[in-house]
Amino acid sequence: MEEMSTAATFFTLPNVIAALLVLVPYLLVAFSPEGAVRSIHRLPQWAQLCMPAFLSIPYAIVACAGGIFQWAWFALYAGLPILIAALLHQAAQVDTAQLGNWRDFLILAVLGVAVDLRWFEGAWPAHLAVFNKIILLNAGIYGFVLIRQLDGAGFDLRLRVADLGIGLREAAFYTPIALAAGLWLGFLHIHREWPGVAMIAGAWTFTFFFIAVPEELFFRGWLQNLLELRIGRTWALFVTASLFGLAHFNKRAVHFNWRYVLLAAAAGIFYGRAWRHNRRVGASAVTHATVDSIWSLWFR
Repeated sequence: MEEMSTAATFFTLPNVIAALLVLVPYLLVAFSPEGAVRSIHRLPQWAQLCMPAFLSIPYAIVACAGGIFQWAWFALYAGLPILIAALLHQAAQVDTAQLGNWRDFLILAVLGVAVDLRWFEGAWPAHLAVFNKIILLNAGIYGFVLIRQLDGAGFDLRLRVADLGIGLREAAFYTPIALAAGLWLGFLHIHREWPGVAMIAGAWTFTFFFIAVPEELFFRGWLQNLLELRIGRTWALFVTASLFGLAHFNKRAVHFNWRYVLLAAAAGIFYGRAWRHNRRVGASAVTHATVDSIWSLWFR
């Protein structure tokens, strides 16, 4: 009954409209990145930089419907995406070799910490905090993909056979390691029930689009990608995997969850391997979604 009540609370008309407004830009760029870049760059420069202010509209819709609207939050969701776009426009001008500069890493730090520490989730009803994550993701996509046009990120979800093959291969390499270490550490607990094909497919699809792709785009497409040109492929892989592990320090625990950090860092190595094979976020997201689905359905 509680789940039905939560679903009914989420699927109101304002929430559905707001969800479409945050999902459509994400999916349009994911499935037509070249077309999105062309469309944005037909606009005058001032319009390109101001366009992401529209990311504040979903907040206004949800907050007004819930009676919790605050101008400070509205200004944040309008201003932060503009600031990100402006900084990445500058980065594109001064860093034509795309080695990454302080603007890139500052934005990644702010976005990463804001999501991980849930800085802005107080703007939303508790069951709608996911909007915050997708809005910040869209701000990053707009800046890095459409304005910065960062090379080699591989944000293209038109999956190829190779993406599936590489992604599943890396999942197969990591899964035995995760099971052995997770069971030994007491982090994993086996559930013997067969959830059914529909549940498996639904869990994998949801995880792919709303957990795996956002995290893989951030950690592999942007962070590992930028670090490779500065510290090399191997160090970039391990540094990114370590940071990915540390990003899980507060998951499923009140204090530092070192078991989760350790297993997530190990997973990050295989996710990074999947991404860098052809520099495709889709491949690493397949690995990520597969690992997470196995964990959530059978071992959580």
